[in-house]
Amino acid sequence: MTLFRYSGKFKERPKIVLTVYSIPALESNYFWLLQPNPENPAAYILDPGDAEPVLAALSQLCLQLAGIVITHHHWDHTDGIDALLARHKVPVYGPDSARIPQITHPLHEGDTLKLPDLQLDVIAVPGHTLDHIAYVHQSNHSTKLFCGDALFAGGCGRMFEGSPAQMWDSLKKLRELPDATEVFCSHEYTQANLEFALKVEPDNHLLQKRLFEVQALRKAQKSTIPSTIEIEKQTNPFLRCQLASIKQAVERHAGHQLNADHEVFAILRAWKDSN
Repeated sequence: MTLFRYSGKFKERPKIVLTVYSIPALESNYFWLLQPNPENPAAYILDPGDAEPVLAALSQLCLQLAGIVITHHHWDHTDGIDALLARHKVPVYGPDSARIPQITHPLHEGDTLKLPDLQLDVIAVPGHTLDHIAYVHQSNHSTKLFCGDALFAGGCGRMFEGSPAQMWDSLKKLRELPDATEVFCSHEYTQANLEFALKVEPDNHLLQKRLFEVQALRKAQKSTIPSTIEIEKQTNPFLRCQLASIKQAVERHAGHQLNADHEVFAILRAWKDSN
């Protein structure tokens, strides 16, 4: 792999058409199956919390598993690894974490994971867990973010291990990606997230419109993922803790003044946790 320093901009990438297949699984998870080249059956699975739906998708799509890519150690992102390895002897890429012993190729902030026809830039996003990393794929056609549980459509992950300051810094990194970046998170939590967001920003008309659209999608049993960074910057309160309107809403909820953006984030996350 080749190292580079993340600075909000990415090096020129070759023209690659990446196909992303969604595998709904467990209660609310999405496993993302990546086929870098439509003329090659090789595919990579992202965060397989269960092997069976992955094996079924590979069979149905006539694809061959070439590798496993992990964002963090939680069971619903890793429990399928062993069963997949029992059927397919493939490398496992992911954070340098003792909690994921199956990792064969550990990755760190600033790495570029180079695979056949596929390059994924690695961003460390601690907060949900300390070992959490996200992956960015950039081509001439689009930019795609695979962010696990760091960022959700309309929300973000709970802080199980990291501090509010760490989590806020991680979200700021993701917020700096290009507006058109497609956000592939790992859970279908969008409707509940937006319902909470409206408690924070009841007068946000873009948020109201987004919730209406999401409610229609969920009523039709359709996915709300991917989102985009632009949509998240407009409607996701967890990416907007630097704004006076969010700060004021959170201060009203807390009943006292807050001095730093990460303090706003901490109270906002606790508010969401209590709902």
